[in-house]
Order: sequence, then C-alpha cells, then structure tokens
Amino acid sequence: MSAGRILVVDDQPKIRRFMRTTLARDGYEVDESKSGEDALEKIRDFRPELVVLDVNMPGMGGLAACRAIRNDTNVAIIMLTVRNSEEDKIAALDAGADDFVTKPFSTPELLARIRAALRRVQIPQSSPNKIRVREIVIDFGARTVTNRGASIHLTLKELDLLRHLTLHANQALSHRELLQAVWGPDYGDQVDYLQVFIKNLRKKVEPNPEHPEYIITEPWVGYRFNGPIESL
Repeated sequence: MSAGRILVVDDQPKIRRFMRTTLARDGYEVDESKSGEDALEKIRDFRPELVVLDVNMPGMGGLAACRAIRNDTNVAIIMLTVRNSEEDKIAALDAGADDFVTKPFSTPELLARIRAALRRVQIPQSSPNKIRVREIVIDFGARTVTNRGASIHLTLKELDLLRHLTLHANQALSHRELLQAVWGPDYGDQVDYLQVFIKNLRKKVEPNPEHPEYIITEPWVGYRFNGPIESL
C-alpha cells in the first residue's frame, strides 16, 4: 500500500532521481517534473497528495508555480530553497507553501517534514467538521469558508491554524502554542510564519481584514478567535 503520492518538481535531474529513489524506498508513489509548467499538467493526471517544489527554476519559477498550484488545489506543498533568509521563507509561505526545506538538506529532515505535511491532510474527527460563527460558515471537510454567500478555499495550513483557533475560541493562544500546534515542535520561535498566515486568514474570513472581528490580536501574547461558535 502506498504511503502517499508525491510529485517532485526540480530542474536538476540528479535531485529528481535522488528524491524519487529515496521516497520510493520509503513507500511513496512518486512522479517528477522538470518545470513548473510541466508540474501543472502532471498534477491533473497524477493527483498527488504532496508536491516538493524547487524555488529556483527556469521559466515559471517555484513561487509562481506554487501560486498556480494553490489556485487549483489544496495539495500540501513543501518548497526547496538554497537560501535561508527570512524574506525567502515569508515569500514561500505567502505564495501558499505549507513548509520549506533549505538545500542542502538531510534526508531524515525532509522525510519528517513530508510525513508531518501528509498527516495534516487528514481532518481530525474529534472536532466539528462544520461550524458557523455569526455570518460565516467554516467547512473543514470541504476546506472552505463561506462569507456572505462567497465561498473561499483554504490551504491545508490555513485550515489547521483556523481549526486550532476555533477549537479554543475566546481563549488567548500564544504565538508559541499556535506555531507548535500547526507547524510542529521545532517552530516555536518563527513568529513571522504565523503573521503571514494570520494575514491571509483574515483576508478570507474577515469582512474588513484591517479591523478584524474574528481573529483578534492579543498584544505581546498571540491571537484569539472571537466566538460564539455553532456546530452544524
């Protein structure tokens, strides 16, 4: 039984071959693309659960490909980057990536991040699958927010973050708690990640993102989701 379907997108044949061999050895079903344009075609036929996407490629670059993939699907995306700057990380997350790995990377680290990203695809069954908060309806199964009749898709990471906030509605959650709950135990200090996703969530959830009604900033602490919440 396959551990999951992964599409590797990189313009370097050696990296594609290495990752195909490594991932196949771990039980994954793997396909590969040498460009962002080719990846968009492969996704329609291969229907991966996760895409490993290089940032620096000729033609359609990784960030543009990430945005295009995210517009059509909520597949998990891990980006590969050669630089470890804060600007590059924020650009990848803002483009819709769920995580990133800096080259050169260790195989155990990459495999751990892939496993974590694939686990997040599964919706926890212990919490409501659909809720209403005043004028908005959040459907965690369909990964959509319906706000005054307009339906907007959530990325997997946005879904995880919003679910954790709503599960603890009306409670102030610290940056560290949110980061570790959504990104994992190694992400307690990366507040910039959280700020990017909160900004994107507010664009999708709030009637006026500049003056949020639902996702409230708790100064020097973190964020709070402002209820009440009704299970549907």
